[in-house]
Amino acid sequence: MRNRMMDHTLSRFIIVGVVNTLFGMGLMFVLYNVFHVSYWWSSAANYFFGSILSFILNKFYTFRHHGSTWRSAVKFTLNILVCYLIAYGVAKPLMLRILSGHSLQLQENAAMLTGAVLFTALNYAGQRFFAFKK
Repeated sequence: MRNRMMDHTLSRFIIVGVVNTLFGMGLMFVLYNVFHVSYWWSSAANYFFGSILSFILNKFYTFRHHGSTWRSAVKFTLNILVCYLIAYGVAKPLMLRILSGHSLQLQENAAMLTGAVLFTALNYAGQRFFAFKK
C-alpha cells in the first residue's frame, strides 16, 4: 500500500494541489472576507469551482486516466462530496470548540483552513483508489 500511495502520482497531485489550493482558497477567502458571503457558501464555492479544475488536471496530468470521462467524473463527484462532508463536518465544530470565546470570523476562517487540509488528505486517497483507479 505504501508504494501505491508514494508513487509518481503523489508528486503530481501535490503540484496540482498547490495550483488548485491557491485558486480555491483565494476564491473562498475573498468571498468570505471581502464580499461577506457566508462560511458555507464561500467554502462550497471553493470546492465547486476548485473541483472542476482539479478533475481536469488530475484526470489528464496526475493520474493520466484514459478510462471513461463520464464514469470517472461521477466517481470524482462522489469522492469530493464525501471528502467535503467529512472535512467540513469535522472542521467547523472542532474550531468552534477550540476557539470558543474568539470572534466568529476567526473561528470560521480557522475552520475553512482546517477543513481544506483535512479535505486534501482524504481527497488524494479517494482519487487515487476510487475515482481514477487503474
